[in-house]
Amino acid sequence: MNILMVLTSHAALGNTGKKTGFWLEEFAAPYYALKDAGHAITLASPKGGQPPLDPKSDAPDAQTDATRRFKADGAAQQQLAMTEVLADIDGSMFDGVFYPGGHGPMWDLAEDTDSKSLIEETLTAGKPVALVCHAPAALKNVKTRDGASLVRGRKVTGFTNGEEEAVGLTDVVPYLLEEMLKAKGADYSKAPDFNAYVVTDGLLITGQNPASSGPAAEALMKALVAEPVA
Repeated sequence: MNILMVLTSHAALGNTGKKTGFWLEEFAAPYYALKDAGHAITLASPKGGQPPLDPKSDAPDAQTDATRRFKADGAAQQQLAMTEVLADIDGSMFDGVFYPGGHGPMWDLAEDTDSKSLIEETLTAGKPVALVCHAPAALKNVKTRDGASLVRGRKVTGFTNGEEEAVGLTDVVPYLLEEMLKAKGADYSKAPDFNAYVVTDGLLITGQNPASSGPAAEALMKALVAEPVA
């Protein structure tokens, strides 16, 4: 099947002068889970080209088997360097969509109208959408057919208030993801900080943190072969 992965193009960590972007594990783990299962993967971002990598996710203590595999995979690196422009993507060509996190999505994908339309159209077409860690920020302005917030009454998760405090960015991010989802009416739940946790509500799949990225990809693949549920 054809899977679209949507990454952030936002590189600035608020007004700190530091860099952010996507989190490497949250890209690499689902990328290889999907690839190894035989799915074709297309990468896109709002600006296209090389998406910014959060430097902290490339630190020695953040490495995993998937990130090490990526560092040795020239073809995957080249594909990542040439992401397609999100506005040029025809969502109907894909069977499912996966959003890796990192802090970047809180700024750009949360407000991106092309991303909003992609999520709305994918779910309406009976296809699954998975978002992990901070990527559920992309659900901020997504609506249902009747104009209500998509997450209203839906079971979701995402990076917790406690996790944000643990990484020292509570006062840097534009909003706390947990609080935003709750304010939109989501039935938000979470595991203990930094434990893997994935929530599936129909075709909407959300993962709490980096450790949840691989399991979220597995949940997406399970949804690909399930009976369509709105």
